[in-house]
Amino acid sequence: MQPLNGELMTTTRSTPGPGGERRRSFERFGSHVELRVLPPDGHRGHAEQRLDRAELILAEFDQRLSRFDPASELCALNADHRAAVPASHMMQRFAEAVSWAGRRSGGLVDATQLDAIEAAGYRDSLALADLDAGVLQQLTVGEGVGRRTGTNQAWRFVGALGGAVHRPLGVRLDSGGLGKGLAADLAADALRGATSWLVDCGGDLRLGGTARRPRPIDVRDPLDPERVIHRLHVTSGGVATSGITRRSWGDDHGGSGHHLIDPRTGRPAATDVLQVTALAPTALEAEVLAKTALLRGSGEAHAALIHGGVLVHETGVVEVVAPPRLAQRDRHAPPRALFRMPAEATWAVSR
Repeated sequence: MQPLNGELMTTTRSTPGPGGERRRSFERFGSHVELRVLPPDGHRGHAEQRLDRAELILAEFDQRLSRFDPASELCALNADHRAAVPASHMMQRFAEAVSWAGRRSGGLVDATQLDAIEAAGYRDSLALADLDAGVLQQLTVGEGVGRRTGTNQAWRFVGALGGAVHRPLGVRLDSGGLGKGLAADLAADALRGATSWLVDCGGDLRLGGTARRPRPIDVRDPLDPERVIHRLHVTSGGVATSGITRRSWGDDHGGSGHHLIDPRTGRPAATDVLQVTALAPTALEAEVLAKTALLRGSGEAHAALIHGGVLVHETGVVEVVAPPRLAQRDRHAPPRALFRMPAEATWAVSR
């Protein structure tokens, strides 16, 4: 690891959790980050080393890929007038993720929309209170789950080759949610082999462990974060939530905006879905699927959740899409359970 500005140091301490689990919490990416690891019996020191390594990975990722820090590698890349810019391994991985996300979503998840995001009013941080080599290429199978768009699709020309990041001249990249998902996946590599582990990067989760113990993951009401509307039980993989209610702001004309740009219009998405929680094998893919579902709108959102998830419609309807192995369904017709908030309302099961 080659830090940007001096030596990266961990400054947090681990705290004990139930059953010998070690936990560590700190702030990164303008969000709360938590690491959890349950080591094999008698290996507490080994757990601390894993946590140190994971924290260092997240610290470097935040330092290199923050678009709010003028000294970051991402800001330097965005200001560079060359089409190919020498870049760190971490930046190259992000560039690969940009192209992969565009393909996976059919163009709906586009990390080249930084100009549109800033034009919508998101210029400053709105802080909230190793993937195996080649895994991005291996995940690129078949068509994306979104629809092809009519934009210039600059993401198609973003990538890494020969130690450099390549992108069209004038195109700037936004780390945003893709960054948090990828960061969670990279940090997860430091925790592998533990009995149980979890990485939470501001709501983008990656979890697993040799014991294959399911963890409860609460999905919260987008309008009332204290209220749980559904509980998932996840053994391994990624979980991510995308919504339009948390990072939002007012404009000078009495209207409102949010951070989720629809690349088909270049404006904050006009969607009738408030929030999507997606399950996937990795946090990066979960992030992409959640955003894809949100941008597709209520009529087609559930079909994007090919590994399962939870939708919250603007009407108050909560739609739970079962994972394939539980639903015993084909991938094109996910069964879903609909209910209205509050949760004690009658369930209606449909196809």
